[in-house]
Amino acid sequence: METQIIAQLDSVDKVYDSSKVAVNALQDVNLTIQKGDFLVLVGPSGAGKSTLLNVLGTLDKPTRGRVMIQGVEVGTQNDESLSRLRLGSLGFIFQSFNLVEVLTVFENIEYPLQLAGMSSSRARERVEWLLDRVGLSDRAHHRLTDLSGGQRQRVAIARALANSPSLVLADEPTANLDSKTGEAILKLMKHLNEEGGTTFLIATHDPRVMEHATKVVTLVDGRVDVRGRNSGAAHA
Repeated sequence: METQIIAQLDSVDKVYDSSKVAVNALQDVNLTIQKGDFLVLVGPSGAGKSTLLNVLGTLDKPTRGRVMIQGVEVGTQNDESLSRLRLGSLGFIFQSFNLVEVLTVFENIEYPLQLAGMSSSRARERVEWLLDRVGLSDRAHHRLTDLSGGQRQRVAIARALANSPSLVLADEPTANLDSKTGEAILKLMKHLNEEGGTTFLIATHDPRVMEHATKVVTLVDGRVDVRGRNSGAAHA
């Protein structure tokens, strides 16, 4: 079976001009993400990990190079097209959850489905299915203030998966969690990857996440090195 390419970066540079000093956040980055990958992005602080996630998530534009998501060249799209691309093809999991405090658990997960124009009945079925997948069916109508950090992250994962994205981008998803809760969140993401075929790119310093990677993307001074999990790079 032919491997499906989900996203691709070709010779991507990202340069920030600050106080007349050019900062090369990304330099000649080439990266291919295939369906079913569980990629882990590692590197020291300031190496460009967040910049790489933002470029892949179409939240930031490269200075040079080409970004492809699901066969669509990002640089040729207007803002409206990029919004539709993010909504339909990309999911985001943030370190600080970024949930809407005034909404219930159910409503937080339902929100992107509403934006996508899904009918109320279909959206309800989808949210209920996702709540079951992340083990929060009994918390559907609770406010976020009633939830632990681990439960909030489960809501964030369910929301990220709401529109069946081709790629989920996660920025330090276990950083604000205790070790037991972080391990449970990791196992959930790995289960969604292995059983549901969801593709993940996870930026992290957590060695437990690295242990589960199919590939490790090491980023230093804006340059990447991609190696398979068994090549010895997993602890870079």
